[in-house]
Amino acid sequence: MAHARSRPGGHDERPAGPADTTTRQLLEPATADAVRAYAAKTRADADRFAAVLEDIATNGLPDPEQCTPWEELREAHLARLARQRPAVA
Repeated sequence: MAHARSRPGGHDERPAGPADTTTRQLLEPATADAVRAYAAKTRADADRFAAVLEDIATNGLPDPEQCTPWEELREAHLARLARQRPAVA
């Protein structure tokens, strides 16, 4: 039987209970902190994306003339990535 908070596909939003710790490998504190930080960033990114979708639903699509073409966004992102990681010889 599924939990009341289960999501489609069988994923439960709640963390595992104490009974599950016997079959789990506990993380080092620094690793657990890094996982929590990644979860927080992922949650913030999802919230920002949801806000954009809600704005589009409420106000309609923005004027294309006022938007940055995706090609420019892609090139800027690729340039940022290239600056972060030098090319391998």
